[in-house]
Amino acid sequence: MKKLYVAFFSLLLLQACTSGKSALSHGNYYEAVLESVNRLRSSQDNKKAKAVLQKAYPLAVEYIDTGIKNEIAADNPRKWRNAVRGYEQINHMSDQIKTSLGAMKVIAQPATRYAELKDARPKAAEESYAEGITALMKNTRDDAKKAYFAFKEANDYESGYRESIEMMTQAEFNATLRVAYEEINASNYNASLQPAINAVKRQFLSFRPINQKDTVPPDQTLRLIFNGYQEEGAARTTTTSETLNKEIKTGEKKGADGKTVDIMTPVSAKITYYRKSKSAMGMAKFIITDAGSQAVLQDETVEGRSIWQYEWASYSGDLRALNASQQSLVKLKETSPNDRDLFNQAMRNLENNLEQRLRGFYSQY
Repeated sequence: MKKLYVAFFSLLLLQACTSGKSALSHGNYYEAVLESVNRLRSSQDNKKAKAVLQKAYPLAVEYIDTGIKNEIAADNPRKWRNAVRGYEQINHMSDQIKTSLGAMKVIAQPATRYAELKDARPKAAEESYAEGITALMKNTRDDAKKAYFAFKEANDYESGYRESIEMMTQAEFNATLRVAYEEINASNYNASLQPAINAVKRQFLSFRPINQKDTVPPDQTLRLIFNGYQEEGAARTTTTSETLNKEIKTGEKKGADGKTVDIMTPVSAKITYYRKSKSAMGMAKFIITDAGSQAVLQDETVEGRSIWQYEWASYSGDLRALNASQQSLVKLKETSPNDRDLFNQAMRNLENNLEQRLRGFYSQY
């Protein structure tokens, strides 16, 4: 067991070193640094990891610093946000090296960019904030979503930056699709499709009952119609039979050569299999309408099915002719379905199918 553990650990070391070296050869200096530092944390004298770190670290710092300077010089619209990410990467490499004794032997004084990061964060916040304002002014739901995340990004860079929180709220309000819904039960069964609506709710998508007053008019109306529930009147039973023949060991005896041989005895039985089943189905319909034009956007019928099945068997003849599975079946007795369970399963399947259809429709918003 110990040998297996050592072999497994050695394999992990080899894979880590290989992945670090591969990252370095592909110009992924940052990843190469992290891979080698992590390996030196568990194996301080790993020569391959030391070699990768010694080559990759200065290249990683230079690559990040140069990229930041080039983007600032080129006035990239995301220059300060990219600068923040770059400075954070340099600081992260420093933190990782300082927590690895093996890595510290290679890079004794890792570089940091805390002052530069402090200076870049408010500029990155302004970048995001300005991007949010531009998107919000386009006055479309999709652009309002972009504005929301831009304002959120600004607030993440610098908490409470300008009116970023208030603008997030406004952008979310503008981006939200409002749906007024009503449930109609066109059956004699006590059922509700509300769970399907609850499962579809998410950010930028609001559902409220149609009779609930709101200062903001809905964009769409959704009618959920439960059309009823049907089940078979009685469970159906089908049967099949087969004859079983085999030889079983019933003893031992000495052969003519003096060796022990098995005494085999033929046995047979007839087994009859019974399969009892009953099915049920819940039915619903949903209609989505544009609240302004009254155009029907979606009109679908949805079903939810449930099937109860039960199997058992009987036999005549020698029980020893049956295998273990068949012997288990003949121990069972006939039973009947629970109609309440059948109804509940059909309704769960109906709700799930309705949820998937609604998700599919609203994925475009």
